[in-house]
Amino acid sequence: MTQPVLLGMLGTNEIIIILVIVLLLFGGRKIPELMRGLGKGVREFNDAKNNVKKEIEEGANEVKNS
Repeated sequence: MTQPVLLGMLGTNEIIIILVIVLLLFGGRKIPELMRGLGKGVREFNDAKNNVKKEIEEGANEVKNS
């Protein structure tokens, strides 16, 4: 059983239709605000991911040095 990849199934026409629907729903003025919020969320996620990775590496180094 194979699972389809969602973005792999989307063609150019489907992507254009989705973008038009998003533009109609949110309007031209809300899209930059929406993207800014999305960017902040991604940045916070990456910062948290890097902090966890750093803590794990520090813990491994402490165990290795003991």
